[in-house]
Amino acid sequence: MKQQKDVSSSHSNTVDTLTNLSILQLLQIHDSAFPIGSYTHSYGMETYIQEDLICTKEQLIEFCQGYLFHNLVHGDAILIQEAFYAAKDRDIARLTELDELCGAMKLAKESKEASVNVGKQFVRTVTPLMEYPFLSQWKERIEREEVKGHYAVLYGIYCEALGVNVFHAVMTFMYASISGLVQNAVRAVPFGQNTGVQALNELLISVEEAAQTVMSLTMDDLTNNALGIELASMKHEFLYSRLFIS
Repeated sequence: MKQQKDVSSSHSNTVDTLTNLSILQLLQIHDSAFPIGSYTHSYGMETYIQEDLICTKEQLIEFCQGYLFHNLVHGDAILIQEAFYAAKDRDIARLTELDELCGAMKLAKESKEASVNVGKQFVRTVTPLMEYPFLSQWKERIEREEVKGHYAVLYGIYCEALGVNVFHAVMTFMYASISGLVQNAVRAVPFGQNTGVQALNELLISVEEAAQTVMSLTMDDLTNNALGIELASMKHEFLYSRLFIS
């Protein structure tokens, strides 16, 4: 009996180690110290702040929920999910289409540029971290300018390579996006650190709910109805002073 237990325990530990390593790698790419520049973007929020539309914790939470459900859920999150499955099938034509759609649905110039710039820096940073020829091939296609290299698509490809499930891939992307907005608001409004922590904690339920929603969506649900945020993103490049790139 002892031998069977040891074998079972050894197998379980091997599986757990693989899973845990993938989770740790997923956490690493969302760390604020990970050098892809995602935390230098406000995606239009800085315009709201300068127009005094975000002055309280409640207003910050409202903005983040709007960004979450009207921008991410029906935009990048769907593209991540689709890219994840396309990467699993090694469907280059499908991934190319997703990359084009990702750019087409972003109306503001800064939003398009942010998506590509973060994506390119992301793939340059993660490619040396793992042996995954398909991701390396995609990086080469970006360098040959065959595709733009939007972040959502690259993120979906990378998460498929990690072996994490698509729900966790989408949910951690959403969490990191909202966390970045909250931390940028703490700097720009400014808020105290405790206010930022409280706001993010109150948004956790919304993040989980948003990720669950994405699991039932398809490409037919891809849309951009975050018009206020898009307009704010368009106005951002003309602000007199700016802390953030977008």
